[in-house]
Amino acid sequence: MTIAPGRKKAEKLDRLAELSAVRDDEQGVSLWREAWRRLRRNPSAIVGTVILVIFVLVAVVGPFLVPHDPVDPSGIREGVIRAGLIPGPSAEHWFGYDHQGRDEFSRLIVGARQTLLVGIVSTLIGLTIGVLIGGVAGASAGLGGRWGRLVDSTLMRIVDMLLSLPGLLLAVSIAALLGPSLVTVMIAVGVVSVPIFARLLRGSMIAQANRDYVLAASSLGVRKSKIAISHVIPNSLAPVIVQATLTLATAIIEVAALSFLGLGNTDSAQPEWGLMLADAQDQLSVRPALAIYPAVAIIITALGFTLLGEAMREALDPKLRR
Repeated sequence: MTIAPGRKKAEKLDRLAELSAVRDDEQGVSLWREAWRRLRRNPSAIVGTVILVIFVLVAVVGPFLVPHDPVDPSGIREGVIRAGLIPGPSAEHWFGYDHQGRDEFSRLIVGARQTLLVGIVSTLIGLTIGVLIGGVAGASAGLGGRWGRLVDSTLMRIVDMLLSLPGLLLAVSIAALLGPSLVTVMIAVGVVSVPIFARLLRGSMIAQANRDYVLAASSLGVRKSKIAISHVIPNSLAPVIVQATLTLATAIIEVAALSFLGLGNTDSAQPEWGLMLADAQDQLSVRPALAIYPAVAIIITALGFTLLGEAMREALDPKLRR
């Protein structure tokens, strides 16, 4: 039986379409979608996310659900706080009292909000200024001419001077110069992270500037400033976002350190983990648990940010993908 030419041609086209079709599991995916797929399978990312979700919920919702007023010295008023005696956990006060007769559990919960707020704000300060400096330097170095290289060199020398100083020493110097306050801590910790973000974004932009799509856009006559803003910077932000997650962990520790040194919030009635840790130093011989509670909270929170940040770095970095 002879097959009609039209039907034969249709069968060939159907066969060609079948061969050229890409199955759903073979289709290409974007960088962020692939990173999300890897994060969902990474145990470290899952553990870090669970820790951070709990921390955020405690910081946001916890202050409305605390069983006692965190600034009310009820222990002194009731006469249960005496020299050399600070009552421990009980059915009514789960973590006991602090040295001024305030409920330790309520103060720990309320202190999470202030710790989270200071950590996020300080990281945003460093991220914003660092991205601005790194973006200008990277665009000048990768896409600029003689003047671009001059701008890049000037900005990077300033960044190198900041990097040459130990982070905590620089933060202490800034906080001491501006005077102890919560805003001072945010500025000091934020300035410390500026050179990290600036260097990272600049290096990523220089690497992107040598890609084929930049050469193609330049060949088509697209302005260099448009290439940098619309293409190079967006494609260079992945490592910066990962670093921001890791910096949050460092920021929480540095904020606690500055508060511990007396450079943070001077109002000891307002709960904050670093300040609670500092206040507990005089009570170590009476009740060391007052130092253990905020220290463990700081460690677990920093661990959550670190686990998630490392998992994101592994998911977004092709060299570290498994």
